[in-house]
Amino acid sequence: MPTTPSVRERTAEPAGSAASVTPGPPVADGGRRRPERAALLRRVGLRVLALAVLLGLWQLVTALQLWSPVLVPSPAAVWRALLETSGTHDGVRGYQGHTLIEHLGISLRRIFIGAGAGVVAGLVLGVLMGTLPWVRVVLEPAVAFLRTLPPLAYFSLLIIWFGIDEAPKLWLLAIAAMPPVAVATASAVASAPTALVEAARAIGARRGQVVTSVVLPSALPEILIGVRLAFGIAYSSVVAAETVNGLPGIGGLIRDAQRYNQSDTVVLGLFAIGISGLLIDAALRVLSDRVAPWRSHT
Repeated sequence: MPTTPSVRERTAEPAGSAASVTPGPPVADGGRRRPERAALLRRVGLRVLALAVLLGLWQLVTALQLWSPVLVPSPAAVWRALLETSGTHDGVRGYQGHTLIEHLGISLRRIFIGAGAGVVAGLVLGVLMGTLPWVRVVLEPAVAFLRTLPPLAYFSLLIIWFGIDEAPKLWLLAIAAMPPVAVATASAVASAPTALVEAARAIGARRGQVVTSVVLPSALPEILIGVRLAFGIAYSSVVAAETVNGLPGIGGLIRDAQRYNQSDTVVLGLFAIGISGLLIDAALRVLSDRVAPWRSHT
C-alpha cells in the first residue's frame, strides 16, 4: 500500500533547484555612498561656517576701529585691492604693470621649478641614504644641517654666488624643499618590509629591481608626505626668495606693498599665496589617494 509522503518530504526541494534559492534584496551602491556624501556635506558646511565667522569677526574689528586701517585693513579694502590689481584702473595696469594673477603665476613657476628640483634631489638622496648605510652616515648630518637653516640665513650667500636674477631664487627654493623629501624617503626606504625584499632577492631580482619594484612602491605614501611638506616649505620661502628683485612675483608684490604701508595689498598677497597653496596641497592629497589608496595620510 503506497504511503503518503509527509509534509516535510513534499516541501523539500533539491539544493540546486531554483526554488531553494531565495534571492535577497539587491545591494544598492547608493546606500553606501549616502553616509559618505552626508559626512562630506557636513565637513564642507562646517568649514564654510567657520570661514563666515572669521570674516564676520574681521569685519567687526574693523568696524569698531580698534586699530588703524593701515594696521588692519577691512575686508572691503582688500576686495578693492583685488579689483585694482586684477585689471586696469586709471591707466594703471595691475600692480607695477602686472596683474595679480600674473604675479601669482610667476611665483608658482618659480616654486614648481625650484621645489621640483629639490624634490628630485631629495628623492635621489633619500634612496641612496636608505639603501646604502655608508651614504647615510656621510650625508645625513648635511641634510639635517640644511633642514635646520631658515631660508634667509643662506639667501644672501646665494645672491653673492649667483647674482640677483632668477638663479638665487630657484636655488633657495630647491635647497629649502630638498631636506624633507630626503628624510622621508630615507626613512621609508630603510623600513621597507624585509620579507618582500628577501622574497624578491630569492627569485633572482637584482638590487636595482628590488628598489624599483619593492622598496619604492612600499615607501610611496611616506615619500608623498615628504613632497607635501617640501612644497609647503617652498611656499613659506617664496616671500624670502623674492625680497630681492622679486617683481613681478607675489612675494615681490607683498614686499613692495609693505614699503608703502599698503596693508590691503599685503593681505591680498597673503590670501593669494594661502589659497593657491591649499589647492596644490589638495591636489597632492588626491594624488596620494590615487597612487597609494591602501595607506591613510595626515
